[in-house]
Amino acid sequence: MTQTKPKLQTFADFLAYHDDTDSYYELTYGELIEVPPESYDNLRRALKLYDAFKRLVPEVQVCPQGLALAMPGQPKNRYPDLTVLRPEHPEQMRQLGQAAIPLSLAPPLLVVEVVSPGPENYRRDYIDKRNQYEWRGIPEYWIVDPQLRRVIVLAMEHGVYQETCFEETDQVVSPTFPNWAMTVEEMLAG
Repeated sequence: MTQTKPKLQTFADFLAYHDDTDSYYELTYGELIEVPPESYDNLRRALKLYDAFKRLVPEVQVCPQGLALAMPGQPKNRYPDLTVLRPEHPEQMRQLGQAAIPLSLAPPLLVVEVVSPGPENYRRDYIDKRNQYEWRGIPEYWIVDPQLRRVIVLAMEHGVYQETCFEETDQVVSPTFPNWAMTVEEMLAG
C-alpha cells in the first residue's frame, strides 16, 4: 500500500516531517518533491571543496550536502552542495536539533552548487537558485560547472549579485574568502 505524503505549508512543517528514509525533499507549493542523489563525480568535487574550506574556517562551519536551507519563494528549501556557515550557526542548529537554517537566522556566508548535466539542472542552478540565494541575502554563491569548465562567483553588492566568471587555469577569487587559492582546473579535477 502506497502512503500519500502529507500537505505541508511552512518550513517548520517541513522540519517536523519524517518519513523514516534518507531521502531529501524540497517543499514546493505544499508538496514534497524528492531530490535525486548527487552524481559521484559532483559529490567528489563538493568534498574536495569541503576539505579546502576546512583550512580557511573552523570545520564546524563547513557543511556538505544535507543542510536544509529555508528559502523565500518556491521551493521553500534547498540543499546546497556545500555551505559555509556563520560562526553562530552551529550552536543555533544544535538548539534547533536539525541541520537547518530557517529564515529567522542570518543567511550562511557562502553556498556552492555543482551543476549536473541537463537543461533542467542548468536552469535550477543558474536561474532558480541564483534568484532565491540572492533574495535570501547570501553574500556569495558559487556555480561550479564541470560541463562548461568554469566557476562563476556571485558576490552580493548593494543587495544584488555581481558575477565574475573564472575558467581553466584562472585562480578563483572570493570576496568573502580572500585566502582561497584554487584554480578552476583544481576545483573540477576528479
